[in-house]
Amino acid sequence: MITVSNLTKSYGGQVLYQGGSFFIGPGEKVGLVGPNGAGKTSLFRLLMGEERADSGSIGIPEKLKICYFSQNVGELKGRSALEEVIHGNPRLGFLKNEISGIEKRLEDGEYSDELLEKLGDYQTEFEKLGGYEIEYQAAEVLTGLGIMPDEQKRPVESFSGGWKMRIALAKVLAQKPEFILMDEPTNYLDMESIVWLESWLKSFKGAVFMTSHDRDFMNGLVKKIVEVNHKTITVYSGNYDYYEKEREIRREQLVASSERQDAMLKKEEEFIAKFAARASHAAQVQSRVKKLDKIDRIEVMPEDQAINFEFPKAPRSGNDVVKLENLAKVYVSPEGKEKKVFQGVTGLVKRLEKVAVVGVNGAGKSTLLKIIAKLTESTDGKATIGAGVELGYFSQYSMDVLNPQKTVFEEVRDRVRDKSDGYMRNLLAAFLFRGDDVDKKVSVLSGGEKSRLILATLLTNPCNLLILDEPTNHLDIRSREVLIEALKGFDGTLMIVSHDRHFLKQLTTQVAEVSSGGVKFYPGSYSEYLSTIGEH
Repeated sequence: MITVSNLTKSYGGQVLYQGGSFFIGPGEKVGLVGPNGAGKTSLFRLLMGEERADSGSIGIPEKLKICYFSQNVGELKGRSALEEVIHGNPRLGFLKNEISGIEKRLEDGEYSDELLEKLGDYQTEFEKLGGYEIEYQAAEVLTGLGIMPDEQKRPVESFSGGWKMRIALAKVLAQKPEFILMDEPTNYLDMESIVWLESWLKSFKGAVFMTSHDRDFMNGLVKKIVEVNHKTITVYSGNYDYYEKEREIRREQLVASSERQDAMLKKEEEFIAKFAARASHAAQVQSRVKKLDKIDRIEVMPEDQAINFEFPKAPRSGNDVVKLENLAKVYVSPEGKEKKVFQGVTGLVKRLEKVAVVGVNGAGKSTLLKIIAKLTESTDGKATIGAGVELGYFSQYSMDVLNPQKTVFEEVRDRVRDKSDGYMRNLLAAFLFRGDDVDKKVSVLSGGEKSRLILATLLTNPCNLLILDEPTNHLDIRSREVLIEALKGFDGTLMIVSHDRHFLKQLTTQVAEVSSGGVKFYPGSYSEYLSTIGEH
């Protein structure tokens, strides 16, 4: 269906990939992976015709219906959420408006054969393009992505940035194209929406080419991986787990071949050096020189950088770390309307437990963590922190406390005064802020860089209770794996909100489910919790 052959693309003299080739067939679900800056987004733009390759070819059938979901959704305004999704197909949106306008003119008594003929033509085209189903499909997709029917008539400008991303994603899905390009579709989605999207894409008959930092999401969908890295494009047949294992096997084989070649070259070069001055060996020396000139040298690319850190040893706390007693939270709107978040929450978090806090979007997960962290007050009851507990708190909103005018180094230095500059630089290097990176202003950092900076600041002061609200947002899969291993070795207590199922499965020893205005505790891992509630 889509054939990429000998593709080469560079920016400002820097080669992204050279001579890359791959094929995506009808209905295939393919993952695109590679480190930041390797050229994944550029490859999407090439496929969409938004950029031109330096050389090579991209073969796309002329009438193939392609939709592209990117993180740059543009400005959404002037329509309701439902109308915005319907207008994902501009022609359908135009026809819908025209039909409504003509029907209004007819109702007002404006009648002519020409008007009736135009109405008939528009209605015929609208039906042919699936216009009478699109409103149902749009509503269904919006609901699946967490925007309920009573919210779908709201103007898009009233939604926050994360919810606008869901509307933009719904615009793509509702069109039911033959080929979808998706750049991080799970960003800003909660667990329920991710599970719904995975199910929708599994039943989708068209092809999908996507990037995602969600390992379980990738494993559940893709059967092929295209890797962009070190100026090359490499294809692996399998899901993400297979890719990771196969990539390591291929690298080990390449290293072994390189070492054998190096040994052979060294032997040949020693022979040439030893006998170069002897006339009796001139023919042999020249033969070996020509042989070496013809050999393609095996190049082993350096391994990708990943976050490398471990938490400092935590001071010991008492056995009872967090005690919740009849906790309740009610929000009051500016209009005076009360919204009950939860009530009657009672529970105990013991030392060294790793608790996953789960629940549907808006159930109050982040609110519960904020109450425990003393960042907001409960309406009733109390959350008591145990003896000797030193608390560290991370939230996607923690980035708001970063000073955009400070450099990376200044931001960390201001949070701790008893460490040397060398310690600070080593700490930042572990989070991939190396060399001149430490002098970057916070204002120019990406979302992933800000997340890494906040995580780095948590290491400046040892703590024994970590509260993490969506710590994996903006982190790539390899960085998430390193964070998992660091948290496994953390000798304190952990409470986590995350929409990354793999992350939770690897870490948790207890699950706190926030639902129906209360919190229910389940002993055991996240996988055991899923089995208990009948999911997997």
